[in-house]
Amino acid sequence: MKIRYSLILVLAIFITGCSTKSEVEYNKSAIYWYKKIIKEVNSSDLDSADEYFTSLSSEHINSIFLKEAMLILAQAHIANEEYLLAKFYLDEYIKKFGDKESIEFAKFLKIKASFLAFKYPFRDQEFLYETLEEAFNFKDTYPYSIYTPFVDTIVTKVNLAINNLNKEIAMLYDRVDKPKAKEAYLEKLENSPFQGLNTVKPETAWYRQIFE
Repeated sequence: MKIRYSLILVLAIFITGCSTKSEVEYNKSAIYWYKKIIKEVNSSDLDSADEYFTSLSSEHINSIFLKEAMLILAQAHIANEEYLLAKFYLDEYIKKFGDKESIEFAKFLKIKASFLAFKYPFRDQEFLYETLEEAFNFKDTYPYSIYTPFVDTIVTKVNLAINNLNKEIAMLYDRVDKPKAKEAYLEKLENSPFQGLNTVKPETAWYRQIFE
């Protein structure tokens, strides 16, 4: 009987230990959740940090800590190459804190996340143009931003990617004997800002070098 009781006790302790944080902790102060978020980000446990943010945002919807927590988590997810999650936090930040000054940095981070997320030019052609559009909108909205040099570099890198992509497509149409399609892409190359330059096709993750 004692052995059976001991086994039940051990099982109960095990189950309690495996409970999620949200089951164990609730109804805490905003500073409590914020400190938990910082601790988990510093420990690179972003899943737990996201859980704590959910608790913070649901229990303290008007907390002053939400604003900073969103930016911290967005940058942490960018560093961890989780760009969709980063953009989720940035979109929420922009919606909630919509004044021009506070969202300038958030919009820049969103462009950076879009840029770093680009990996496959032949599959992500539309993504390239969306990133360019984001960059040009930023430059129009914030013509004197301190982030403009970084955005300009992104625009240059994206245009280089588009230029190389058009070269590859023109060569492909040449191989399959479709001269009209080939000429259409050669015309794009002639109108490129890099027309006449002897650019080198990237072999590595060139688009990450600006932030490394």
